[in-house]
Amino acid sequence: MRTAEIRQRWLDYFESKGHTVVPSASLVSPDPSLLFTVAGMVPFIPYMLGQQEPPYARATSVQKCIRTPDIEEVGKTTRHGTFFQMNGNFSFGDYFKEGAITYAWDLVTGPESEGKYGFDPGKVWVTVYHDDDEAASLWKSIAGLPEERIQRRGKKDNYWHTGQPGPAGPCSEIYIDRGPEFGKDGGPIADEDRFLEIWNLVFMQYEIADVKAKDDFTVKGELRQKNIDTGMGLERVAYLKQGVANMYEIDEVMPVIRKAEELSGKRYGANRDDDVWMRVVADHVRASLMLIGDGIVPGNEGRGYVLRRLLRRSLRAMRLLGVEDAVMPELLTTSRDAMSPSYPELATEFDRISATAYTEEDAFRRTLANGTVILDLAVQKAKQAGSSTLPGEDVFQLHDTYGFPFDLTLEMAAEQGLTVDEQGFRALMQEQKERARADAKAKKGGHADTKVYQELLAQGATHFRGYDELQVPTEVVAVIKDGVTVPVAQAGETVEVVLRETPFYAESGGQDADTGVIRGAHGTLNVIDVQKPVKDLVVHTVTVEEGEVAAGDKVAAEVDPVNRRDASRAHSATHLVHAALHQVLGKSANQAGSYNKPGYMRLDFSWTQGVSASARGEIEEIANRAIRDNLPVETSIMSLDEAKALGAMALFGEKYGERVRVVEIGGPFSRELCAGTHVGTSSEIGLLSVTSEGSVGSGARRIEALVGADAFKHLAAERAIVSELSSSLKTQPGELIGRVEKLVARLTETEKRLAQLEEQQALQAAASLADSAQDLGGVKAVVGVAQGATGD
Repeated sequence: MRTAEIRQRWLDYFESKGHTVVPSASLVSPDPSLLFTVAGMVPFIPYMLGQQEPPYARATSVQKCIRTPDIEEVGKTTRHGTFFQMNGNFSFGDYFKEGAITYAWDLVTGPESEGKYGFDPGKVWVTVYHDDDEAASLWKSIAGLPEERIQRRGKKDNYWHTGQPGPAGPCSEIYIDRGPEFGKDGGPIADEDRFLEIWNLVFMQYEIADVKAKDDFTVKGELRQKNIDTGMGLERVAYLKQGVANMYEIDEVMPVIRKAEELSGKRYGANRDDDVWMRVVADHVRASLMLIGDGIVPGNEGRGYVLRRLLRRSLRAMRLLGVEDAVMPELLTTSRDAMSPSYPELATEFDRISATAYTEEDAFRRTLANGTVILDLAVQKAKQAGSSTLPGEDVFQLHDTYGFPFDLTLEMAAEQGLTVDEQGFRALMQEQKERARADAKAKKGGHADTKVYQELLAQGATHFRGYDELQVPTEVVAVIKDGVTVPVAQAGETVEVVLRETPFYAESGGQDADTGVIRGAHGTLNVIDVQKPVKDLVVHTVTVEEGEVAAGDKVAAEVDPVNRRDASRAHSATHLVHAALHQVLGKSANQAGSYNKPGYMRLDFSWTQGVSASARGEIEEIANRAIRDNLPVETSIMSLDEAKALGAMALFGEKYGERVRVVEIGGPFSRELCAGTHVGTSSEIGLLSVTSEGSVGSGARRIEALVGADAFKHLAAERAIVSELSSSLKTQPGELIGRVEKLVARLTETEKRLAQLEEQQALQAAASLADSAQDLGGVKAVVGVAQGATGD
């Protein structure tokens, strides 16, 4: 039974039982705390928590999933894989344990002729949570299973959750006895190689928090309704029904192994080490195909890094099989052909998918060629010194100088019988980060030494009131000059001032700092920069325009309202462009950095390919449409869990507190965790004009735009240029491109004819010179100049 048929039988069966067939969600999880969709239930979490009303009471899907915690074990065992498909049936407050067990028994053991799977009922075993007497009783009454084939287990095995706070519950797992040739008797508790789990029925009825481990969490309480969440491993059922030894040998995976055999000239099954590398290739190529298909691109963090690691591990595995040429074109095509019967979009999107993978392969082949030589020397040096550990300094040099991934160094060292001084490597990486951070601060505002700021912070954090007020009465806490506090600063001096409360926004989150004035009874200060050298302490760089300033002065802090308004326009515009990027390029075009100041914004995003002119135009149009639609901009403070459930975008890997600020523009159009300042409605932005888009490094691109009045001035200037060109060329603006193309073509033709004419003239001149040759002692000599001739 082919995998695609097993998949279709599942969907047909549950559709006949009143379930709505729901297409697989993306591998990109909507929850920023999860890298990927790790289970079939992830897209349904809001329904299970009661946060959203489900559009159906019953659903079924075959969900694409990625799990990578055991990536190093892939290929070494036949039980580990990164990409898999999860058949699922779900009930939201409809049927519960009895219905789930009834459907499961019927589909697993019902005859193949009726569209079911036809497993031998005598080979079915189940497990239940240790105190779930109800489930055990139902298995006896519905399936007629004897007591000895119903085993009880604890939280670690039979209590399911995603590993994050959210819905959870006890579960019951279904196993198939593969026979004595696969291991010892005694059920799943005795041997999970012989007794293979194929289906997990989760009785989702609780909400958990404080998840520390699989069996260490806190039950917050019961969910509003009892739900069913089940998951059947499609690949596991496939290898049982296809009569092969493991999931690597099923019809959707084995073709890649066959291609690896063909490319390497080695035979699968002949050598254990070669088998491991072929399985790594088969798993990782398929996972990469599906990830790129869902819009993920290789990068240096988050999802992009996982994809990069999968691609690079598969390429290195092929090198270990003796293949040093480019292999992705053939491997990826083979995997596409195997997977496209179930996922036809892979065929239609293959040009984009393959271009992404081929670019990464080219880059890694160069990295591997350079880094492997250096690593081999480091390994040889360590062995000669009698050490079993690769020094952290060598590992850091490989990473920092040659771009050699740490995890790859770890694996390659292990293959040579060496461990890695990871602690030393991490320490050097941290030193490098701290140096870079200190350098950046020193360049920005002389904040490399933070001692004075730490001392001031100990007296109390700065209270920021600038979201609601631009003028605030406050007190000067300290005056700082050259890194030390001073009692007073006089007119003409540039110093730093710390206030008790401030309306000034300190540069952060990509937004430029506010400017403005601080006025007191004894002097006036011009605010030229605002920074946070340490968390929660706002430091204002000021020039004393007149009078003096001293600690303890009562002052009025006034933000320049025009500058703030224009900065807020640019920041809100950045959010709109980010949302537009997601609509046009996909969810994987994630923000990698941003900067906005009055009239200008730029956004760096993860993306390996070029962005076409039409795509760039569409991004600009979507952002401007949102501006024209006068969308409300709303901010709210909520828990991080609430923000995730709302779908607010967060930067993966960024550290957030328990309470976060969510900025929404037009509700679901744009939701981001953000501490910056924003407009009240999108129409206040006025206008956005994209001025450039291009690469800023491997896997990263940058889009820049002008905002508000600056955008209008830019467009007006471009219109003036068009008008002047139209006048000069005596044509209408709409016909300008055609007119220029004709002129260029005419110029090219003229230059070509001129070159031909010059060549003819040169030949004629040479012939004339030859005719004037003189006989000098038996040698013909020509003296003359060929006008217009070139060195050719």
